[in-house]
Formats: sequence, C-alpha cells, structure tokens
Amino acid sequence: MIVHQFLKWIETAKVSERAAAVHALGRAYAVSELCFEDRCAAEAALTMLLDDPSPKVRLAIAESLSLCHRAPVQIMSALACDQPEIAAVVLLRSPVLSDDYLIDLVAGSNEESCRMVAMRPRVSAPLAAAIAEVSGPMACLALIQNTGADIGPASLKRIAERHGGEACVREALLASRQLAPDTHHLLLGKLGEALSAAPLVRALMGQPRAERVAREACVSACVSLLDQTPAAQCPALVSQLRSTGQLTSSFLVRIVAFGKIDFFGAALVALSEHKESRVRSLLADGRDVALEALLRAAGLAASTYPVFIAAIHVWRDVARGKRVAGPQEVSWVMLRAAGDRDPKLSALLSGIHVQLLRDNARRHAADLQAIEHAAQLEEQRLAAEAAEMALLEPQSSDEAALEALDLQTAEFLALEFDAIELDAADLSELRAA
Repeated sequence: MIVHQFLKWIETAKVSERAAAVHALGRAYAVSELCFEDRCAAEAALTMLLDDPSPKVRLAIAESLSLCHRAPVQIMSALACDQPEIAAVVLLRSPVLSDDYLIDLVAGSNEESCRMVAMRPRVSAPLAAAIAEVSGPMACLALIQNTGADIGPASLKRIAERHGGEACVREALLASRQLAPDTHHLLLGKLGEALSAAPLVRALMGQPRAERVAREACVSACVSLLDQTPAAQCPALVSQLRSTGQLTSSFLVRIVAFGKIDFFGAALVALSEHKESRVRSLLADGRDVALEALLRAAGLAASTYPVFIAAIHVWRDVARGKRVAGPQEVSWVMLRAAGDRDPKLSALLSGIHVQLLRDNARRHAADLQAIEHAAQLEEQRLAAEAAEMALLEPQSSDEAALEALDLQTAEFLALEFDAIELDAADLSELRAA
C-alpha cells in the first residue's frame, strides 16, 4: 500500500524530492525485511524509475543498491549501461553482476567502464584475461594495481604485448612479483624501443647509434635477468627469444661466457630437439666429438664450436672445484680458442672481454671506496666512544691533589696581595705625618 502511494506521489514531486525518496526506497529494499508483496512492489517501482529523465534519480537507485547482494539483476544490469557516473557506481561495487555478464560488458564497453570493472574488489582470472585482451592501457593499469585481482602469467604477458610501450603500464608490470621471465624480457625490448625512439636520444646520438646502444643494453639486461630465472622457466624464455629472433649465436656466446649453462642447455634442447636429459648429460660429461655433434644439430655455426667447447671445459672444472675462474677468465679462454677463423666472432669475444675488464675494475674501485668509507666511520665511532669514556671516568688521586694544591696556592697569593696593600697604606700614612 505504501509503495502504491509512493508511485502516485512521485508523479508530481521535484527532482530532489524524487531522488531522496528513491534512495530511501532502495535502502529499505536492501536492508529491511519486507514481505513478499511489498518486496515485489518495491522492485516494480524501482524498475519503473529506471526510465526517470533525471540522472540524479537513477544515481540514487545505483547508490542505494550498489552493495546489496539481493538487488534485482535487471535493475543493476540496466544501471551498468547508464551514463558513466551512474554505471561507475554499479560496475565498481555491485556483487550481483556475474563474471559472464562482466566479460560480455568489457568486450563491448568503453575504456572508463572497463577501468571500473578492473577496479572491483575481486577480479577473477577469466575476467582479468578478458580485460587484458580487449581493454585499453588505463584499464589494464588499474587491473595491475588492483591487489584483489587474480591475474595469470598469460594475462600479464598479453598486457605487455599490447601496452608495453606505455611507460606507466610498463613500470607497473615490472613492479609485479608475478611477472614471468619471458614477459620481463618482452618489457625490456619495449623499453629499448622507447629509448631508441626518444627524440632527445636520437638528437644526441643519431638513430643508428641509438638503436645499437639500446639493443646492446637490452642484451646486457637479458643476461642479468638470467640470474633471477629458475631453471624450470628457462624453456619459456628460450621460446620468447626464438619468437623475436634474438636467440642468435652471438647471444649464446655471451651467455656461455657469463656461465649461464642452464639456459644454454635449454636453448640447445629447443634448437636440436634432443631430450633434455641427453643434452644435460653431454654438457656435464660429454666428449668434444659428442658436443660438436650437439652443436651441429642445434644449427650453430661451425666457427663457434671450439669457443663453446673451451668454455664448457672451464665451467666444468669450476663446478667440480678444480679451478677458480669467472666470466673474465672464461671470455679470455674463448677469445684464444676463436683464433682468426672468424673475425666477427673474435671481435664479439674481444668486446665481451673488454667490457668484463671494465666492470671488474669498476666493482673493485667501488669496493675500495666502500672499505675506506667504512674505515672512516669506524674511526669516528672509536673517537666518539673515547670522548664519552673520558667524560664518565672518575679523576685519579694525583689529579685531585694537584687541583687542591692549585687552590691553596691561589688562596695564599690572595692573602699576600692583601698584606702588601695594607703595608703600602701604612707607609703612606707615616709619610704624611
């Protein structure tokens, strides 16, 4: 009965009055225990008010029902397709919108609606995959920053492929702990492209040099990335490098020089199509002839065989404790094994060796500076402790005796000066008489 009276009254009410009344009706529907007839009547009234010409009335409905778990689905779905400020309230909060409905909505909505869906308190993996597949950079950024979103590695990689060129998206992805190594490498390539395309970099270096420097920086970063890549994830990274054409002989030479034998084995498995156990056995104990056959099956250049084999022997000795060596020593062994057969290979190994020499020199200088700074801090700490101890230590008996003697001497001199002044006064009186 009350709902019927409400519908008659609302025909002549002002916008502000209608909005307040609708909000009250929505709250009553959400939190009050209405009987079946009143609930049906209230639901019909709210459904009818979806056609109200004023957005304030529809916004009042959205705000009153946005957190209700039993809100009518037809009302919430209609509000989700309303004006942006009305739809945002429903898309961001409403628990009655299913994942299937939201996935369909994301596929045909604008960027702002997708962003609101990505900011929901809970985003399931299928919904996150849909957002990653079709949404723009701002919606994907909101999805990455949402701690309640279940984002799979494939979705993160898809976001990197589609929007890795956007600096904000790239930064958010790199800060994610769920980022797989192959996606990380993909972002490194996007970063290199952005740097080489920057107008300032091109103006300072020129386009060819900027592209070369960016490419070399990405290769160095990829080698550093291998330090954080588990062996189980190496095949995915190998596949990523093969798909981008970066799994070249020069790259393999570089990673072998740096001792990334696990990744080298994964690359040989992918290139030669041999079993992983067979490749690992050959790298650990295989003879030179068997290693050459493996490298030949992988399609590597014949000029690189002595280089790879020499490096493998050194790293074997290091692993068995028979030798102490690092990338600097291994690169020198590889450079000698290369000889003059391939000038490009020799130049590559020479550049790697020189770069390692520079890096080691920088690290040594930094270590010396750190040691000197630590020594200075220790010296200052000892001096401060000595000064504090000097203030807290009690004075010795000799020092106390000297201070007492000084005090007595001062008192004696003061009495003598007084006597001298009295004698001078008496002498003046006698002369006057």
